[in-house]
Amino acid sequence: MKEFVTVAITGASGIQYSMRLIECLVKAKQPIYLLISKPAKVVAAMETDWTFPSKTETLQNYLNTLFDTDESQLKVFGLEQWAAPVASGTGISRAMVVCPCTTGTLASIATGQCNNLIDRAADVSIKERKKLILLPREMPFSDIHLENMLKLSRMGCTIMPPNPGFYYRPESIDDLVDFVVARILDHLDIEHKLIPKWGC
Repeated sequence: MKEFVTVAITGASGIQYSMRLIECLVKAKQPIYLLISKPAKVVAAMETDWTFPSKTETLQNYLNTLFDTDESQLKVFGLEQWAAPVASGTGISRAMVVCPCTTGTLASIATGQCNNLIDRAADVSIKERKKLILLPREMPFSDIHLENMLKLSRMGCTIMPPNPGFYYRPESIDDLVDFVVARILDHLDIEHKLIPKWGC
């Protein structure tokens, strides 16, 4: 069985990226641990037609139906489920993606605060030397944001602001989303056909 990839969604703008990422991971038959913050649910309701239930069990059923899968491939955890596999180095997934990543979450991870399961899972990823990809969604970046990103980059984390390229002539918002998701999948070593490879 494949090792899980942890996807964490925080309350920054851009949940479209994470939902498309989950869709692609499900299609690639990649098992997923999913963590969603309360602010992320608020932002989702503001920006999209997705309405995420507050209870973890109900959210689990909602997402399994949405992505046509089950708990064996997509497992949702509440942010205070400290017994979740991602909270321990013995149960950590092979990689973690925080998409999108608020600057508050960025700061918490950079300082090892572990205020919730997202922070703790990221902390464990760093200490276990697992791949951690962060997509900070902010502009402009302050000195504080940049210092936190540099600190995490020096720890081995991948800092990937969701800045799509235009050289392949995108024709829709979906194309722009796919560009960013394709780069995430590249760093997870998961094959895709979202955009053509450069020079191919």
